[in-house]
Amino acid sequence: MANSPWNLVSAQSRRVERVGLQLYTLRTAMAEDFEGTLAKVAELGYKEMEFAGYHGRSPAEVRRTLDGLGMTSPAAHIQLAAIRNNLEGEIEAAVTLGQKYVVVPAVPGDERGYDDFLRHAETLNRAGVAVKAAGLKMGYHNHSFEFEVQSGGETGYGALLRLCEEDLVSFELDLFWAVNAGQSPTDIFAAHPGRFQMVHVKDRAIDGTMVDVGSGLIDFAEIFSHSDAAGIEHYFVEHDTPGDGIRSVSNSISAINAIRF
Repeated sequence: MANSPWNLVSAQSRRVERVGLQLYTLRTAMAEDFEGTLAKVAELGYKEMEFAGYHGRSPAEVRRTLDGLGMTSPAAHIQLAAIRNNLEGEIEAAVTLGQKYVVVPAVPGDERGYDDFLRHAETLNRAGVAVKAAGLKMGYHNHSFEFEVQSGGETGYGALLRLCEEDLVSFELDLFWAVNAGQSPTDIFAAHPGRFQMVHVKDRAIDGTMVDVGSGLIDFAEIFSHSDAAGIEHYFVEHDTPGDGIRSVSNSISAINAIRF
């Protein structure tokens, strides 16, 4: 019977198997004790690290640390300036670390007009060709400003999705910032299926503040239930300004481990 309790339980038996972490969340702790912080994160059960800087360690040193902890790094946030000026070096680092995605985390504040987004799409596609030759893929991570309507009624995010080649550029949907901009992640997935290999799992309180996963109002079970259509492969917890970083990421992974979808 389609609506039996047994079928309902079966349909909601999936869970996130390899929870990831965007290490920007722990940037202060990482600067003070890089290896020790990663060890604590591994003890909490995180498996996939998305870096936002290596705190003076070489890619080879970082890879040895990850290997020793049984962790991987599928992606890193690399500033747009580095993509423009040091793409070959960033590709080399990503290959050493075993990464799959080179993700632009944001664009400069003075490059957020409509014409700027058209140029950003060109940059991402051009970099995507070089990155693809190395077996990698470019990515783009959003905040809220990309969803502001620009010239001609199109948003910056819409322009990127329209102009970036699907085989060259992936999108990392930051769930907090999308919801903060009044967007429905599931509607975005439905409109652009298969484009979102990564998500940032961040929660939002009723007053608009960022909180630990499970402490806010975002329905992650509903969002995750669309993961196949969206193309999601990696789920990275993040909190931009946690009071106690380790406690925050501990709370968040506990909440994610309880989610069934």
